[in-house]
Amino acid sequence: MGHWQSILENMGMNISFWKNRNVFLTGHTGFKGGWTSLWLSSLGANVFGYSLAPSTNPNFFSLTRLKEQLSQSTFANILDMKKLSKAMKASNPSLIIHMAAQPIVRESYKKPIETIMNNVIGTANVFEASRQIKTVKAIINITTDKCYEIQKGSKAYTENDQLGGHDPYSSSKACSELITSSYRKSFFSNTNVHLASVRAGNIIGGGDWAKDRLIPDFFRALNKKKSLIVRSPNSIRPWQHVLEPIFGYLLLAEKLIKSGKKYAEAWNFGPKERDNKEVFQIVKYLSKNIKGSSFEIINSIQPYETKILKLNSNKARTKLKWSNHWDINTTLDKTIEWYKAWQNNQDMKSFSISQIKSYEKQIYKLKT
Repeated sequence: MGHWQSILENMGMNISFWKNRNVFLTGHTGFKGGWTSLWLSSLGANVFGYSLAPSTNPNFFSLTRLKEQLSQSTFANILDMKKLSKAMKASNPSLIIHMAAQPIVRESYKKPIETIMNNVIGTANVFEASRQIKTVKAIINITTDKCYEIQKGSKAYTENDQLGGHDPYSSSKACSELITSSYRKSFFSNTNVHLASVRAGNIIGGGDWAKDRLIPDFFRALNKKKSLIVRSPNSIRPWQHVLEPIFGYLLLAEKLIKSGKKYAEAWNFGPKERDNKEVFQIVKYLSKNIKGSSFEIINSIQPYETKILKLNSNKARTKLKWSNHWDINTTLDKTIEWYKAWQNNQDMKSFSISQIKSYEKQIYKLKT
């Protein structure tokens, strides 16, 4: 372990930093929250999860037996300030990672008030509760690449571009960004608590069963022996594996706690330009590599979503030394492998951890 730890620490991920560190993580039963909790736990962190119960069956949280690996798992709503404050205080966290949200664009058209309450007031609740906890050193608010005001053309968004949002989800996340900036300036500027926000591209990987997301929809259709309905085949998105931005979050957390204020700002985490792909290209790759799958393109009117979405992540690459390690083909292959392992009744805790370790080895270019 000594040699492995030495290599990791020299290359950016300090294992000793995470050992026995208390992390309060909202949204731990979700797709990204589950992977983040599993990775942190494998690094030796004490993870205290706070979230609604899993919203799908099956789900990553249950399949990986994640509750067994957490210091605490609380099923409650971030809108319940009393329960949130109590759980946060009991965890004595040095780091808070806020992921809990209503994360689906199409769902936000159906439930705009619920989306706004969870994504705006919920965020404010997390920040307000954290102000009462003396052990807190850093807070990371996970928002989205869709928080930017839609621009013409194909230019990649930078952290300084105008915030906005056409649909309720996107606008609620832009509001979450504004609240982050407000709390940073109003309450944390002269303290030892450092608050940052992170905006990641389209996240894919094993263990996602949310509605109205391309990968889960694909595997649902496959299991039902139906064709996938493709709504916007020419839309371009910044696809990346779920572990890519999480690695960025971990690097940022360490910088916030160790180096403080100069990292307390907004950060983009997106793929390289070559991996910004049309929806049709993703579906075509999946169909080519999975027997029995098929898809159908429909031309009916759909709720509005931007056609081209790209992120400029030069800031994270330069200042955090973060970079992508799995290209789009590897990302899709890893996703396919996860779902096939699940279908074959493999131990998904062990399999998921093996993918995390595979990613770590890729980061540091270690030979397997």
